[in-house]
Amino acid sequence: MSRRLPQAVEGVLFDLDGTLLDSAPDLYAALLAQCVEEGIEPPPYPPVRQVVSRGARAVLRCAFAARGEAAVEALIPRYLQLYQQVMARQTGAFDGVDDLLARLETRGLRWGIVTNKAAFLTDELVNRIGWARRASAVVSGDTLPVKKPDPAPVLLACELAGLSPAHCLFVGDDLRDIQAGAAAGLFTVAVTWGYLDGGDPHAWGADAVLDHPAELAALLQLEPTAA
Repeated sequence: MSRRLPQAVEGVLFDLDGTLLDSAPDLYAALLAQCVEEGIEPPPYPPVRQVVSRGARAVLRCAFAARGEAAVEALIPRYLQLYQQVMARQTGAFDGVDDLLARLETRGLRWGIVTNKAAFLTDELVNRIGWARRASAVVSGDTLPVKKPDPAPVLLACELAGLSPAHCLFVGDDLRDIQAGAAAGLFTVAVTWGYLDGGDPHAWGADAVLDHPAELAALLQLEPTAA
């Protein structure tokens, strides 16, 4: 741990895909559908899963890189349509996440989401998962003119949730999450259960690196919820 946990923690902000939700199966399903439409052999799942937190372009490159960047760019709108059709069919919270969020709420701590996903997808997904009324703030990739690793979306989420950055944590599975959280002045937590984009969470300079949501509950000394 690089620095001490803030005293009087007020809340926790999370990245969405790869941190709270395992959305890779649906993102891959949309890619498979597009490969069928385009008449090409689909790529295997593991390399796609690794890059899904980088967005639609990275996913499409797994299948269509040989066509060039202009072609990849042109395929994005259709890919997002296909993804929206299947979104939340196979997507669910990572093991331990539901319990963690319940423990935060029982303690009276607010939690929110800061994602680089487009708002029209983020809002629908959060609603389908059942978190729309529970999250104190949801900031998407196009809420502001900038996105993570810029700290502005994190600071906006703090403002919307009524959280002081100095008394808040930011949790993510990508280097950009740690960079954004640190620049905004939050205690940063890198998690190893997400997509990681091929990186090593221990090399990102996070204040803590955790392997399971239960470890964050323990770090915050959150009591178990009633059965």
